[in-house]
Amino acid sequence: MPQASKNLILLTILLAFILSASFVFAAPAVSQGPRYFIKTANPFWQKSFGVRHAFENGFTSDLSGIQITLAKIFGIEIEPVEELHVLPEEIIVEIIKNPSAKPGAKGPIRPIPFDQTPWGVEVIYDDSVIASTSGGRGVNVAVLDTGVLKTHVDLKNRVSQCKDFTNLKTPIKDGTCDDKNGHGTHVSGIILADGGDDNLGIYGVAPEANLFVYKVCGNDGSCWADDIAIALRTAADNGANVINMSLGSDNESSFIKNAINYVVSRDVLVVAAGGNDGPYPASIDYPAANPKVLAVGAVNEELLVPDWSSLGINSSTSPFVVEEKDMEFGAPGVKIESTWKNGGYAILSGTSMASPHVAGLAAKFWQEIALEGTRASATRDILHQVSKDIWLVGDDNATGFGLPQINNQ
Repeated sequence: MPQASKNLILLTILLAFILSASFVFAAPAVSQGPRYFIKTANPFWQKSFGVRHAFENGFTSDLSGIQITLAKIFGIEIEPVEELHVLPEEIIVEIIKNPSAKPGAKGPIRPIPFDQTPWGVEVIYDDSVIASTSGGRGVNVAVLDTGVLKTHVDLKNRVSQCKDFTNLKTPIKDGTCDDKNGHGTHVSGIILADGGDDNLGIYGVAPEANLFVYKVCGNDGSCWADDIAIALRTAADNGANVINMSLGSDNESSFIKNAINYVVSRDVLVVAAGGNDGPYPASIDYPAANPKVLAVGAVNEELLVPDWSSLGINSSTSPFVVEEKDMEFGAPGVKIESTWKNGGYAILSGTSMASPHVAGLAAKFWQEIALEGTRASATRDILHQVSKDIWLVGDDNATGFGLPQINNQ
């Protein structure tokens, strides 16, 4: 047999072995390896590597070491998928047991919050003695986060959709969105907690809004950009009006950027946490740094900016015009009490807590009367109009237009 034929047979056997190994070690079905974007739409490679999410010019997959080697051998271009993280600065205290103070209450004793209308809600409403909140009826708010405790007494009546985008076997799993981290439950409560059927619980900014729970982050708070991108598109397709993302990264993901373009074109308002990397200029995280997103920094109870709250570059861009890496608003983000994963309440700090205050206010102010296709931009304009100048005079790096409040209408 000629040597060339022998070499061809050996190469065929080697290729068959490598490909069979790639099927054995196909990561998406059983475990999570590093995630990559594979720049080919060839069905052969899709079948070999396994498709997590398909995009216009390729697909993503969790690749094993053998699969990465295989891609290099055959000249298949791959690149790592961006990893983002939720953005709490710290957890101050977790309230596990706090019995109901309602005399003669029937049923199991339920935890009650320290404050039914926490200071952040009072500031947004510009009312220090407010006992409950209202608004958001018919508005759909998607929270892309670590999930939510669906059975929490202050949230159970608000949950309208529940989807898990982190499941390894099923890229989009409907009906599952359990929160083992707590962050997503806390963020959701700030937006729309309704006090529960007994009115003993905590109140968010827009307690009549509908909650789309889209779990895009794992139990450790890490989130893959491709999962977030698919969740953004799914939210828009399913009728979300407002999307909150209390997560971020130093770098911009093209997946998320393209998805934001899509949802904004569908008349959806996107709000995101500015980041906890202050006090340095241009320390704002993505996706908040995208000018199509409402970026929110944190303020404390004295309306001062904590050192850790990220800053934009507003001082070097056009005043009161939202540009790349500008901070747009400042909102309560220090020692914020809200719902927690154990059915009780917790106090957290971070721009993660500031963003949902603005998302909730957007739901309350949602401009349903505006022309179709312009409601998100009309709502954004209203938020600008009701913002009170705080921190430095004018469009500053930390709070942009300022603190949006209801009574500034």
